[in-house]
Amino acid sequence: MSKDRALRRVVATQNRSEPLLGSSGGTASTTNRVWQWGGDNMLPYALSLLARRSVAHRRIINDKADYISGKGLICAEEEAMLSYIVEHANGSGETLHSILRRIAMDEAMFGNAFLEVVTDAKHSFLSFYHIDASQCRVSCDSEHVVLHHDWSQFNASQAVTLPLYPLFEEREDGTLRTVVHYKSYEPMFSHYGVAPYIAALDAAAIVYKTDRWNISRIDNAFQLSGVMMLDGAVDSEEEADRVVRMAEEKFAGNPGQVLFVLRDGVESDNSRFIPIDTSTDGDWHTLHSVAESDLVVAHSWFRSLSGLDYASGFSTDRILQEYEVALNTVILPIQAQLLEPIRAIIPSQLGVDASSLEVVNRPPSRSKPLYMRVWEARRADGLDYDENDPEQQRFLAEITKYNIRSIE
Repeated sequence: MSKDRALRRVVATQNRSEPLLGSSGGTASTTNRVWQWGGDNMLPYALSLLARRSVAHRRIINDKADYISGKGLICAEEEAMLSYIVEHANGSGETLHSILRRIAMDEAMFGNAFLEVVTDAKHSFLSFYHIDASQCRVSCDSEHVVLHHDWSQFNASQAVTLPLYPLFEEREDGTLRTVVHYKSYEPMFSHYGVAPYIAALDAAAIVYKTDRWNISRIDNAFQLSGVMMLDGAVDSEEEADRVVRMAEEKFAGNPGQVLFVLRDGVESDNSRFIPIDTSTDGDWHTLHSVAESDLVVAHSWFRSLSGLDYASGFSTDRILQEYEVALNTVILPIQAQLLEPIRAIIPSQLGVDASSLEVVNRPPSRSKPLYMRVWEARRADGLDYDENDPEQQRFLAEITKYNIRSIE
């Protein structure tokens, strides 16, 4: 199946009742049999390809992941062990924030994300690892996840099976491991979540196809489409096909907007080019713009937060307003969903209170200077303020002195 066809597939069988066998025959173990992710078990590959081709679609995914992961993670200063985990989430030196960012990206792209948790029987340590969601499939028993580097060429001997949280299983190295499966809820789909933009798959394809159409026009030097009638005598149909192919390769461009027709020659040469005049530039531009708008709506996102309205002017007020709405309707709920199992695992494995673990959220722009104090900002907004506060007056005097010195 071509990549374009994979992108056009309607994902109506994402949780098929027939499991995919991980080994031959009926002797496959339960953990080696998985529920297919998509009709051909290759849906994550198609969604990944779509995200790499569609410009606006990829920008929205990246921005959602950035805003959801925030500017970092903080916790109570007295929780030294928790602070250490935030800065050193695993033996690879990754921070918990970097792992959260990858999980947020997988959730935005696939509607599914996977987090591996590693500890030991003595609970002497705790590590978190992100797992590429495209490598994961849920086993038929719904208690394990099967990892494989390339599901298009599945080999059971190369697959790794890990238990799903809250089940921990011991590995050969003595560690206890589990995998947290994040999935976006969708009715009728119990084994995998559904990408939030599922209703806009066609819109995402339109965006990249209109871009590809523009590239083909550039490759053709914006030549007109049409039919080229060639007069000539040939001995056979094979010879005629060869002449037409040679003409197409030399003159038709890429992908070939000129149709060459070869006919038997007559006394006078009547070869001519018949152009096909189409005025579709406006239609293509409108189609591209409508597809972008549909993408933003399907993602439950906002145009100003993805840079789609910068051409019409940069409005700080609109960005801040839409960020405030996105924070309360999209960002905070997803952050709570991603942090909930982490907050539960840390105290259960280490006995450390993780309730203070939070994501740092900051708006993309500021409406007031950083040096302004609270009462100055309140005055600028027309609110009540205490202009006689000694601390604020001393700060104002220092600013005044600095400005006088600068003028001098």
